[in-house]
Amino acid sequence: MSRRILLAAGGTGGHMFPAQALAEILQKQGWEIALMTDGRGVKHAGQIPTKHVVEVQAATISPKHPIRAISGIWKLKNGVITAQKFIKKWRPDIVVGFGGYPAYPALSAAQKLGTPMVLHEQNAVLGRVNRLFAARAEAVVSGFDMLEKLPANTQWRTLGNPLRAGILKASARAYKPPTQKINVLIIGGSLGARLLSETVPQAVALLPDDLCTRLNIVQQTRQESLHLANTVYEQAGVKALCSPFFSDIEAHLAAAHYVIARAGASSVSEIAVMGLPALFVPLAIAMDDHQSLNALPLKNLNAADILPESEFTPDKLKSILMERLNDSSWLETASHKARTAAKPEAAIDLAELVSTIATR
Repeated sequence: MSRRILLAAGGTGGHMFPAQALAEILQKQGWEIALMTDGRGVKHAGQIPTKHVVEVQAATISPKHPIRAISGIWKLKNGVITAQKFIKKWRPDIVVGFGGYPAYPALSAAQKLGTPMVLHEQNAVLGRVNRLFAARAEAVVSGFDMLEKLPANTQWRTLGNPLRAGILKASARAYKPPTQKINVLIIGGSLGARLLSETVPQAVALLPDDLCTRLNIVQQTRQESLHLANTVYEQAGVKALCSPFFSDIEAHLAAAHYVIARAGASSVSEIAVMGLPALFVPLAIAMDDHQSLNALPLKNLNAADILPESEFTPDKLKSILMERLNDSSWLETASHKARTAAKPEAAIDLAELVSTIATR
């Protein structure tokens, strides 16, 4: 009889990448995998080892928009119906939820049908969907040692955020502080990248010429900001590679001496396991300010700085870059400290937990 696990995840990379990392381990262990997500998540599904991708209707529910909320509730109900039909037919041994409203239909259906659930929360604050099912889950697993908004009587443990095999392979390289050229990587995430796309080039242009000539910039840039970023870097005499997307992000992480990034859970976890000194610019509109909390452990280790959006100006960023990029000793120490916060075994540990619960 087949051993089957249904993964349910929101449609963004922040939810899908940990699901992919877990699926890679479980598939090697002989589990048959299915994925349930929304239309956005289906775009990421090609990287997940499964022949069963189930698209469900889902929507974010916000009391600020009553009409949208009514429409969203209707979509979620339809999603639950689809999920129930699939679970009854496919009969998974367990459902693993990774948060986001597209995970709601599978978790709601699993609860109604008595299928065991494990929840994984990537961020330092439990998300709204995971909160709804936390008390009934067999286990709630967190990506960070801190997990706020956790309901009482919850089976909680910290295992870390599962990281994709490519990231773990790239993390094997030793960090070497810069001697001449300084490789700076800027990754903006899927939301709010415009701020980084416009502010970072302006800040770099303010740096002294002797520092500018040492920089190799690799920057994730929104398409509409691409021309401006390239122009500013060219005028400043800075070597730069700007693109909306990098298929070889692992290679760029491995080559980086310093990273400027949003503080999504996957980004923070990848930066930690790579041992990269960083500046985090948390997304101001993130629910419960969870991005600031995600970055806090690395800041407390003096492995990273946190700069709120309200303070993220060219002048302020220039000052930080001057201080950090000219201090090879800090860069090397920060790299070592960042690795102490990493949990490279997260995917293996989560797979072991899920397998144990599914087979007991």
